[in-house]
Amino acid sequence: MKNNVTMRDIADQLGVSSVTVSKALNDKDGVSEELKLKIKHLAEEMGYRYNAMAKSMKEGLSYNIGVIVPERFAGMEQSSFYLNVYQSISRVLENHGYYGILHILNSEDEKKQNLPRIYYEQKVDGFIILGQISKEYIEKIQGIELPKVFLDFYDEHAEIDSVITDNFYGAYEITNYLLHNGHREIAYVGNLYSTSSIQDRFLGYYKSLLEHKVELKQDYILNDRDEHGTYIDISIPERLPTAFVCNCDQVAHNLVHKLTKLGYKVPEDCSVVSFDNDIYATITEPGLTTVEVDIEEMANNAVSFTLEKIKDPKKTFGRVLVKGKIVYRKSVRKITTR
Repeated sequence: MKNNVTMRDIADQLGVSSVTVSKALNDKDGVSEELKLKIKHLAEEMGYRYNAMAKSMKEGLSYNIGVIVPERFAGMEQSSFYLNVYQSISRVLENHGYYGILHILNSEDEKKQNLPRIYYEQKVDGFIILGQISKEYIEKIQGIELPKVFLDFYDEHAEIDSVITDNFYGAYEITNYLLHNGHREIAYVGNLYSTSSIQDRFLGYYKSLLEHKVELKQDYILNDRDEHGTYIDISIPERLPTAFVCNCDQVAHNLVHKLTKLGYKVPEDCSVVSFDNDIYATITEPGLTTVEVDIEEMANNAVSFTLEKIKDPKKTFGRVLVKGKIVYRKSVRKITTR
């Protein structure tokens, strides 16, 4: 690897001009996406480092994006999914010459509506808010002039762009899968007042029941967490359902553990399906049939929207859904009679 690699060195390697290299590395128009990617990859391989401070001073940008995650989604209990999303965001940002600054929003700051210090110190050019925040904090965020994008949740404030997985359709499809396998007594596990994702997954589950003329039983809607997002012990109905639809893999993992302690076997006594396809889907025994969330696509969209809004503050994208897919494992049994 050559020391002090210049744009000219990269240009000579690819047979293009230094201007083309400069445009590509700075995400300017006039260079195809394919060539931009090729130039960026070569620059990384050659160890090219541009003067970020000089670039920042010249253009009035920090080239940092703040990623806000509420602490209830960042603790050891729930870190798996959100850590994966943050890592994907960081990778995508780096491909665009940006860096992600993670800010864990603690409950006190959220309650008092305190914005991150990186905002007041002008260290970021925009924010990606990962994980549901309170309505009061949303209104506070809404008032700042920087671009912001919600990731993995949305709110009635439709003017704030959001990127979410297609929770409704994913839950609808995986509930259909249970019904097609003969299940008619299906419970839903998730606090309906916790997040927009849990609500939409419940609505997808409910639509599937309605279409198959299966009654929704109130005692089959099971709480999994308290108002602060902390997981609680799941109460199993007196009459055991033949299947459970869980709002996420970690909750499904907790449920299977609870069922095992009570002497039940999955899927022999009851089937369990869930959402995310994170590490909990594979460490649970048996492996979970689950809806895989396309984290990379969600991160790509969130970053792309944020950077576009930095270039043009009037740009809007609305609420964007990213489709998931079912990953089939061994947690579901086909039944013919109860």
